[in-house]
Amino acid sequence: MKKSTVKWLLGLLFLLIGEVAQAQSNFSSKVIGIGVVVADLDRSLDFYVNGIGMVKTGSFTINEDFGKRSGLTNGVPVNVMMLKLENSPEASDWKLMSFGSKPSHPKPKYIQDDTGMQYITLQVKALKPIIDRLKQMNVPFLGSTPTPLNAKSHFVFVQDPDGTFIELIGPLE
Repeated sequence: MKKSTVKWLLGLLFLLIGEVAQAQSNFSSKVIGIGVVVADLDRSLDFYVNGIGMVKTGSFTINEDFGKRSGLTNGVPVNVMMLKLENSPEASDWKLMSFGSKPSHPKPKYIQDDTGMQYITLQVKALKPIIDRLKQMNVPFLGSTPTPLNAKSHFVFVQDPDGTFIELIGPLE
C-alpha cells in the first residue's frame, strides 16, 4: 500500500475516532446526581450514613418560588441532603429529600415489582464491616446473601427503608 494511502486512511481513522469521542462527551460532568424522595429523612440518613457508610457532603433548600418555577414541586419547599460514597468531586451525588408523606404504592419485594429506578449497585472494598453495621440495625438481608460471585467477590442484597434495593459487591474482608 502506498504511503499516501496509509496516511489518508490513518487520518480518516483519527477523524472517526475523534467524532465518536466527541459524541460521547456531551456532558460537562461525569457525575450523576440522583434524587431520592423518602418517607422519613432521619431514618434514611441513618441507613445510608451509619449502615451503608455514605458521607454527608452538604445540603440545600428548594424554596416555594423555585419549586414552582422549575416544575420540581407545586410550590412545596423541601430540604435536600447530599450524600456521596466519598467526599470527592468525582463521586456521584445521592440526594435525599422528604415531603413527610408515606408512599402511595406498596414496598416492592423484588425488583420486578415496579418500574423506574429499582436498585443501585455499590462496589465496596470489604463487605464485612457493612454487613456488621446493617445487622446491628436489624436490616433484613434478601435471598441467600452474602452470595459468592467468584473467588474474590460476594454479593449482598438489602433494601433501604423505602424499598430501594441496594446491591453491595466486593470481597468479604
